[in-house]
Amino acid sequence: MMLRYSVSAKRLDDTGSEATAGQARIRLDTALAGRPDAFNPAELLLASLAACMIKGAERVTPMIKFDLRGLEVSLSGHRQDSPPKMVAISYELVVDTPETDERIALLHKNIRKYGTISNTLDAALELSGTIRRKS
Repeated sequence: MMLRYSVSAKRLDDTGSEATAGQARIRLDTALAGRPDAFNPAELLLASLAACMIKGAERVTPMIKFDLRGLEVSLSGHRQDSPPKMVAISYELVVDTPETDERIALLHKNIRKYGTISNTLDAALELSGTIRRKS
């Protein structure tokens, strides 16, 4: 069975746009000059990957009985100019847990293996990252 996702977006004016999915709304930076109060398209892509990884952790932790107290994701996208495209994304997962290093590695493996967005991006560009315990 295939899942289907739907998002609608519309231009509000020359300073931005808005996307909606169900009852959720998000302001988009589509202005030529940019705007600090909204995500631009590249940042939305990175945020989507971060959300995928966090949601993946939420999904897998009960299955592997992992004590997850917190999770932070930092990402960096690398874009080429001609033609314009994202060529690589690197990330760091920082996990707050008393689990062993082996169990943290297992969590990372599962986050990467079962993520819809991470699998999609991994097929399209260089996706690399690490996981570490919060200090």
